[in-house]
Amino acid sequence: MNEMTSDQENRYLRHTLLPQVGREGQEKLLASSVLIIGCGGLGSPAALYLAAAGVGRIGIIDDDQVERSNLQRQILFAEADVQRPKVEAAADRLRALNPDLEIVNHPSRLTPDNALQIGSSYDIFVDGSDNFPTRYLTNDAAFFLKKPLVYGSIFQFDGQVSVFAPSLGGPCYRCLLPDAPPAHAVPNCAEAGVLGALPGVIGSLQAMEALKLLLEIGEPPLGKLISYDALRSEFRTIRLRKNPNCILCGEQPTLDTLRAEGHACAVNAPYNDLNADQAKALLADSEWHGLIVDVRTPEEHAAAALSGSYLLPLQELPQRFKELPTDRPLLVHCKAGIRSAQACLFLAEQGYTQLSNLAGGLDAW
Repeated sequence: MNEMTSDQENRYLRHTLLPQVGREGQEKLLASSVLIIGCGGLGSPAALYLAAAGVGRIGIIDDDQVERSNLQRQILFAEADVQRPKVEAAADRLRALNPDLEIVNHPSRLTPDNALQIGSSYDIFVDGSDNFPTRYLTNDAAFFLKKPLVYGSIFQFDGQVSVFAPSLGGPCYRCLLPDAPPAHAVPNCAEAGVLGALPGVIGSLQAMEALKLLLEIGEPPLGKLISYDALRSEFRTIRLRKNPNCILCGEQPTLDTLRAEGHACAVNAPYNDLNADQAKALLADSEWHGLIVDVRTPEEHAAAALSGSYLLPLQELPQRFKELPTDRPLLVHCKAGIRSAQACLFLAEQGYTQLSNLAGGLDAW
């Protein structure tokens, strides 16, 4: 570990004044490395704060070009960067912020063929991706390489942050969502929109968790999902447990190599999507004798729930699905319609046929 120069001592003074960091901690940061997967809304603030903090080597993997619609939230880029490769524009911005650092460009998508090779030389992964196949691939590569994964996601006005690191005793992303939902089940921000400042909040939290891991200070959110509701200005902590049946990190894993997750949109989805008005009309129908299934967490259910709903958290569904009747219609819901769509897909695989998903979840209700 190289000692800091006098210029670096001045640059990082506010860090070294912290007893939890000090000179030794700053030198540790300068010797560390982070791979940022996706240089978009989440990757932009994360990269800026990690570079400013003095993380010595930052890798950026992205194969996109800057588009004008990115500028509303992807704060690494300016008008002059439109149509430039994102990794090139990002590297120029980060080097201008902190010329001491090594910025490594990976102008490609993360694939099962390159993930382990690219990721092996970095200490930590920061997931800034915006699609499920990349999230699962990032999670699996981090698991096989025994690297902590700092996870973040955003949707309209909501965001989530966690650290997935079975090597440190926590669950992996597949413990939260065993398999990827199809493309039609979950809109991305290009389809559903996102408030521009939201990824700044979540990406900054990701940078914070990465720095804590590199410095070995504080408590990372292992087994916790930090949920942020921008409209209500509320943070909530949702407990996550390791799934003993997880195909990746469970007691008897069956996934022993990287794979590309299927994400094709099925021609005929195995469930019906109902908007809030349709669902309310269904429940008002005296001839409907189905069951409302709430796949949120117990904490979410306790805060607000539909009358008569049956609580069965998504994470517990693989072990408890037989509690649900097969001869009655099921209306499945969560907060935003994402987890419930995943639950419907799982139940369809188990032979359930009378499935409806509340599109938009309780937010739409």
